[in-house]
Amino acid sequence: MTGILYLIPAPLGHGDISYVMPQGVKHIIATLDFFIVENAKTARQHLAMLGLSAKLQHIQLEVLDEHCRREDVTALLKPLLLGKNAGLMSEAGYPAVADPGADLIKLAHANRIRVVPLAGPSAILLALMASGLNGQRFAFHGYLPVDINERIKKILELEKTSKALDQTEIFIEAPYRNRKLLQSLLDTCRGTTLLCLATDITLESENISTKHVSEWKSGLPDINRRPTVFLLYSG
Repeated sequence: MTGILYLIPAPLGHGDISYVMPQGVKHIIATLDFFIVENAKTARQHLAMLGLSAKLQHIQLEVLDEHCRREDVTALLKPLLLGKNAGLMSEAGYPAVADPGADLIKLAHANRIRVVPLAGPSAILLALMASGLNGQRFAFHGYLPVDINERIKKILELEKTSKALDQTEIFIEAPYRNRKLLQSLLDTCRGTTLLCLATDITLESENISTKHVSEWKSGLPDINRRPTVFLLYSG
């Protein structure tokens, strides 16, 4: 019998872990000693927050990031095929959502390995919930282009799509480029378009606000180097 691949949500920052992680999930994680992670150092910090400090030296961590080759991903399944349970962890939030891991999960399904998603914080869904924008029809686009001309082109496309489909468009950025993306949005979008900025979700410094683009221009929040989800709606 094969093992179970548990998809483990990671905290979105250094806050109160009990606020975002159900006790039942922590009990499951405590039974595991094999984890597939995006970054070993961060994973150890998260596992320590979950109360596993005492057994960290006995835990096996294997890295799965954007640099892994297909054969590396396949090799990670071997313990599961031999009956060992494993936990897949991302840097923050849900594994395989704006995060490496989908290829491993797809291979797990192909090998008839049971995949179990565990409950926890998802910045994308929490931002959508709190935005007041259309939660019936939405699309997540990951990162927008870094090149300014391509970024502006993409923003115009998203604004047009949002209006045509009555759809909320969701995207993210590397925190140190937040200001540039925000400025591009304000310079490009119509004043009547709604923009939600959801920053530091689940942390004490959390700030979630939805305004028209014209309103944002009168005063910009400090989102520099702070994890932020951007939601655009012109429907």
